[in-house]
Amino acid sequence: MLVRGGVPTSSASFCCYVYSHPVLLNRTSQYIGATRPRAVGVWLDVRAAETRGEAVERNTRDIEAQASQASEASEARGRAARRDEAVRAAVEQGLLGPDAAVVGLLDVTGIRESAAALRAAFDAVLVPGTPVLHAFAVKATPLVPVLRLLHEAGIGAEVASPGELALARAAGVPAGRTVLDSPAKTPAELREALALGIAVNADNPQELDRLDTLVGAAPTRSPLGIRVNPQIGGGTIGATSTATRTSKFGVALRDAGAREWVVRAYLERPWLTRLHAHTGSQGIPPALLVRGAAETYALAEEINERAGRRQIDTLDIGGGLPVDFTAEATAPSYAEYARLLAEQVPGLCDGRYGLVTEFGRSLLAKQGTVVARVEYAKSAGGRRIAVTHAGVQVATRTVYAPGAWPLRIAAYDAEGRPKPGPEVVQDVAGPACFSGDLLAEGRMLPLLEQGDYAAALDTGAYYFAHHYAYNSLARPGVYGFAPDGAGGVAFATVREPQTIAEVVAESGGAHADALTTLRAPGSR
Repeated sequence: MLVRGGVPTSSASFCCYVYSHPVLLNRTSQYIGATRPRAVGVWLDVRAAETRGEAVERNTRDIEAQASQASEASEARGRAARRDEAVRAAVEQGLLGPDAAVVGLLDVTGIRESAAALRAAFDAVLVPGTPVLHAFAVKATPLVPVLRLLHEAGIGAEVASPGELALARAAGVPAGRTVLDSPAKTPAELREALALGIAVNADNPQELDRLDTLVGAAPTRSPLGIRVNPQIGGGTIGATSTATRTSKFGVALRDAGAREWVVRAYLERPWLTRLHAHTGSQGIPPALLVRGAAETYALAEEINERAGRRQIDTLDIGGGLPVDFTAEATAPSYAEYARLLAEQVPGLCDGRYGLVTEFGRSLLAKQGTVVARVEYAKSAGGRRIAVTHAGVQVATRTVYAPGAWPLRIAAYDAEGRPKPGPEVVQDVAGPACFSGDLLAEGRMLPLLEQGDYAAALDTGAYYFAHHYAYNSLARPGVYGFAPDGAGGVAFATVREPQTIAEVVAESGGAHADALTTLRAPGSR
């Protein structure tokens, strides 16, 4: 049989080809059984019909892409406008000023929109009725009011320490919507999780041994699984790449004998019903995230085939969608990532497996802003420098690794309005006592002057919620904001600003004499 352009040229095979394409059957049925030249004519008609169909499909995709881009652009404009209104209102209402020189702001509307976008993106590619848990990575923004807001928006919690679990419980996140991941779980942590019915992903063989003992001692409702490392490589930031050859996370699948050990572990433990992998986060391209999900899916299929039943019923593909810190728009989007998953790993979306995701930074980063007052403005070596109250204590990663974690800076005047005027090269410095404490270096911005405000954008995750107490700098207050219904902005306290008395207390103030009372025997 000859094949031309993917189409068989023999009469019988050609007819079978046409019959296998129902959309073309009506067009070509009148030609079945015709002479060879006539069949060639049919082939041309068929190819023309296919070409038209492909063109329609391309046009549809183009229209959908354009609509998505327009929606994302509108979303970005709305977010920027809400932020500008919030900064001005914070100054007007006294949340920002000489006595409150740095704050963290969270866009409540934006958080709700982000959660809705995540849920809608996966609902669009999954078979209806597929069990799905989107569990927010609590480490990204470990603030109880944020977790409560996300819970009400249909998002669960992924926790990695006793503290994070306590935060999730304080926020009212049910045990059944909580996942415990950590490479160093203690027996007490595992015991608590199993007693509560929280899902647990065992990180290594020794942890699985502990689970054997605990599961044998008392029944549990907890879904249990193993975390694997597909060892498919890293992204542009090594510290956030978790699927490298020597990553500390999970069972390294490509090490000698490891894959077979994982398969046997499931076959010997019918109560293992989940499989988990997380490729990484910032710096990981979506294509690599999808490859990690594909490796996880393939392993689940292998285990279920070896078991002769659907033992693994849920795949936890982690999170890790990167954030574009250079622009206002959200890119890549959840919709783009979900479509890529459906295209590359269709079996993940056909309803045979429940799905767990663990997004963090991509949910919250663009919904947060650090705003700091410019205490002084000066020049050095011909460079303008705005000395502010936001630096390493609220933007630790950016200060120590600015190349990997750059932040956009927005300039506001003393009344909290976006600052106009020509841009000049300047540094935006923090308050800490070392020369590298810079939010931005050599940045083109409207000239920042004493009493103005500098805003570090996209800081809703892994920034002001993660205070670094350099120079004993106090934690800033964190406030959520939303429209007040009367054309203004309403604020709610998420975390109170730390007082100096609290700084002293946390630094052992109640134990001032503790060390002076310790003396070697016989000393005076």
